[in-house]
Amino acid sequence: MRAQPILSTKGRNPQPIEVAALPDALLTIRTASATAGLSEATLYRMARAGRLKMIRIGKRCTRIRAADLRDFMAAQG
Repeated sequence: MRAQPILSTKGRNPQPIEVAALPDALLTIRTASATAGLSEATLYRMARAGRLKMIRIGKRCTRIRAADLRDFMAAQG
């Protein structure tokens, strides 16, 4: 039996990386970073530049829709 990879979230509820396969899943920045192979800072920069769509759920809660991340990665080549 193989262990499920889980991303560390410093004591919070971790999000399994397999969630990125669901088209309408809302990914944490940490999960999106691991999926895309880019740093969290790069994802924020891309969002600020208008190249990646982020969803603000609250004052300190930002998510990326999995389909938007896949579209972004496809556009990168």
